[in-house]
Amino acid sequence: MLCRAFIIFLLGVVLAMVPTTAPADVLQRGLGPSPDALDIHRAQGLSAFNLLRDLHEGLLTRDADGRVVAGVASDWSVSEDGRVWRFELRPDARWSDGSPIEAADFVRGFERAIAPQTASPVAAWLEPVAGIRALDEQTLEIRLERPVPWFAELLTLPVTFPWPGEDIVRFSGAFVLEREVPGSRFELRPNPHFHARDSLRLARVVWHVTEDPGAELSRFRAGELHVTETVPPGRIDWLRDEVGPALRIAPYLGSFYLAFNLSRQPFADNPALREALSLAIDRELLVERVLGSGELPAWRLVPPGLEGWPEELPAHAGLDRAARLERARDRLRASGFDARRHTLELRFNSSLAHRRMAAAIAAMWKQELGITTRLVNEEWKVFVTNRRQGRITEIVRGGWIADWAEAGNFLGNFHSASPLNYAFFDDARFDALLDQAEQRTGRQRVQLLWQAEQRLLEEHVIIPLYYYVSRHLVSPDVRGWQDNAMDVHLSRWLALEPN
Repeated sequence: MLCRAFIIFLLGVVLAMVPTTAPADVLQRGLGPSPDALDIHRAQGLSAFNLLRDLHEGLLTRDADGRVVAGVASDWSVSEDGRVWRFELRPDARWSDGSPIEAADFVRGFERAIAPQTASPVAAWLEPVAGIRALDEQTLEIRLERPVPWFAELLTLPVTFPWPGEDIVRFSGAFVLEREVPGSRFELRPNPHFHARDSLRLARVVWHVTEDPGAELSRFRAGELHVTETVPPGRIDWLRDEVGPALRIAPYLGSFYLAFNLSRQPFADNPALREALSLAIDRELLVERVLGSGELPAWRLVPPGLEGWPEELPAHAGLDRAARLERARDRLRASGFDARRHTLELRFNSSLAHRRMAAAIAAMWKQELGITTRLVNEEWKVFVTNRRQGRITEIVRGGWIADWAEAGNFLGNFHSASPLNYAFFDDARFDALLDQAEQRTGRQRVQLLWQAEQRLLEEHVIIPLYYYVSRHLVSPDVRGWQDNAMDVHLSRWLALEPN
């Protein structure tokens, strides 16, 4: 008995020494906040989009480099005037239950996306579509009101994916959702009927909800995650020493800003107060000391790097810090705002980076303008709801990652008719410029959008703070990861090959 007990003891010791890291064929990914929705027509957050891209596929998709490539469609053509797009669906395109994906599924999806009862926050993206029809089971025709240069990119987004109908759970992408643990993780397995099933190199994908970048980093270092959604702010030099080439930082088409609620006091009809608050923020200090992840200070909404987009800065961006502060104090006096009697409220979603950023901005407003700020930190879904409704918000954390590489994708969110206009900006001149731009292409369109952005900045609707970079930790065991300006990384292109 003693001998058997000793053997059992030794076995327990050996088992305790076995690392508890993830299985070699299961990719563990950080997702960021819980998705706001898994409904392709109601989702608007980045975490939702990243998960939905694994579960569903549109007519077109993106490859490992972020380029638009064939998806459910095997081929497509565009008329000379750019207004008629015709798609031939893959004969082997199947839903996850084995039934064929047909042209009618896309027609049904477009119709639901724009239906008022769906309340899609991104339905306006389909506004240029004049009509969609199935010519037969495998041929789809989409007619546009006008040429849309980024239409191919739009067709890679969830709102344009096929839809099987109410109360039917089917997936059109490389993976299917096997299990959801609310607030924790989403477990995916390969779709056995996916048209490129033989190319998939993962047995499973697990997307983990990761609200806290610090905790996400700890999980990566413990071997529990292969890819993180982001990295903690202000620790880049330390991370380079600790993880070396696993740290991936790359240019990214995205802007971060604060938005004023222009439907409520104290900001309604008070551009002087809005300008004062903007000028008092030291953007250079924010990106260097508070964030420290390679972000670039921003004075405009539209990020640099878009083809043909001017890179001229507003006049106050060229002022030194002392001159900016002098003008900020002048504008505060002109605003009539009494900092001794009133506080401001800055609302943001839970994130270490957001907390650090908000605390730093509140300190600047207090030191330079004597304004006290109440910081309100909310879980993502609560924050998004409050921001959209606008009943209690004053200043909110905002930001936009390009869904397609075009300035209108950023500016359209501030049109008075946009459900994403959580600044509640209602300006006839701005709307007219955007509406005119929608009827133009090329240089004429760029000029109109540039004037619209100028109007947005002149009215101080937002406080641009910085331009994003993508920041991930990627295990050396992960193969197929390619940095790209859209920061889109579908799991279907990835593999695990332990060193």
